[in-house]
Amino acid sequence: MLAHPRGRAEGFWNPAKRLLLEPGLVERAEGAALKIGAVQKHSGNPLFGEDKPWEVRFDNLYANVMFDEQERIFKCWYNPFLHYQKHEMVPRDRRATTDYASVPQREPEMGVCYATSHDGLAWEKPELGLVEYNGSMRNNILLRNRPAPSLWRPHGSGVWKDLRDADPARRYKIFFSRPGNSMCVAFSADGVHWGEPIACPEIASRGDCHNNTFWAPSLERYVGITRNFDNRERTRLVARTESPDFLHWTRAEEVLRHAPSEPLRQTYTMIAFPYADAYLGLLMLLNRGDRIDRSDPHNDTVDCELAWSRDTVRWERILPGSPLIPRGALGAVDSGCIYAAAYPVAHNGELRLYYGGNNGKHTDWRDGFLNLARLRPDGFAGMEAPAAGWLFTRPMAWEGAALRISADAPGGSVVAKILEGERVAGESLPATGTLHDAAVAWRKPVRKAAAGRPVRLRFELHAATLYSFSLG
Repeated sequence: MLAHPRGRAEGFWNPAKRLLLEPGLVERAEGAALKIGAVQKHSGNPLFGEDKPWEVRFDNLYANVMFDEQERIFKCWYNPFLHYQKHEMVPRDRRATTDYASVPQREPEMGVCYATSHDGLAWEKPELGLVEYNGSMRNNILLRNRPAPSLWRPHGSGVWKDLRDADPARRYKIFFSRPGNSMCVAFSADGVHWGEPIACPEIASRGDCHNNTFWAPSLERYVGITRNFDNRERTRLVARTESPDFLHWTRAEEVLRHAPSEPLRQTYTMIAFPYADAYLGLLMLLNRGDRIDRSDPHNDTVDCELAWSRDTVRWERILPGSPLIPRGALGAVDSGCIYAAAYPVAHNGELRLYYGGNNGKHTDWRDGFLNLARLRPDGFAGMEAPAAGWLFTRPMAWEGAALRISADAPGGSVVAKILEGERVAGESLPATGTLHDAAVAWRKPVRKAAAGRPVRLRFELHAATLYSFSLG
């Protein structure tokens, strides 16, 4: 059984594990229903805000956070606007009385900044001395616009450390859009000093979102998530591209858009990553469509929900309308918009969901911050039985006798049964407490199922929530 990963998204891959949120996995249930996971926002939020002269507007932040196991530090690459005309023209103390739409705006400049932390809570913005800003090199800017022929005009940059790449010069990878031009990639040995970008015009996407990439183990391909736009419906679309080598990509094709029943909720951007035996998406939804209603506190805000895919091509939303990271109360640092970071970080027995939060609407004055929400391992969504309930899985192959579960049953229990047809081939003792990848104990030895013969699992839940199980 794979140990619980630390620090990087591809480490979450475990083909033996099934998440209960998987559409169609539960064949029947009574007294139990799927419920979105409950995050705990860090009491010390925000972790940092716009406290440097070059952090003119965090906007959506588009943070990329990892725990580097080799260096034993947390690293964050984030995307502030270094120049944003509206914010530069109107001081903070005048914004409450100034109509945002009335202030002119030329094309802003987005850069990439870098921060580090020993615990993932207290962050340092080191003076790197790499990039000039207003006559000074004393800043934590890694990348900003450079004059031609350089391709550096980084927007919506996704950054990650690729430990499977044998070339140390390609260990860190960045995927970004050049406004009005093309998508680009670049490489770095240390995540700080970057080679020149390589244009990937074949992707042909709009890309004005948090572009992000990952290695898809089941496909043995790199997958990139970006944005297209439907001009006829005037709506944003989640788009996908893939590559065998991170250099040659397919054309970005639509993989997700708003539901017909929700015409005023646009799929703004999505952070996707391998998890268990499939792929999860942290999907940001803009509550607006093509109009803005200032009187509606929900309108022109951004929510973070959950999506699932078997192959990174066909995506299904999980419990639409139920946010995984809910917006805060009016006036909170994350009351207006939520933008999940790439990617979740497993650390000290918990999942850390870093995110950019704003205290205002998407198209208005707003301050931006890096925040943290905590989630139990595998806890994105689970089958919950407040009292007594049960569920049957669909048939699946199983040739072993080991079963592990992740569940919350501090005052209840989970009992598992193995069914071959109508015959109960095994029954577990009640499992209690907070469990992660915990092996169930059988009442008597379980006979292995015949090779290739499907079994079904019956889980009996008593005041418990079941998140995942692993067969082996």
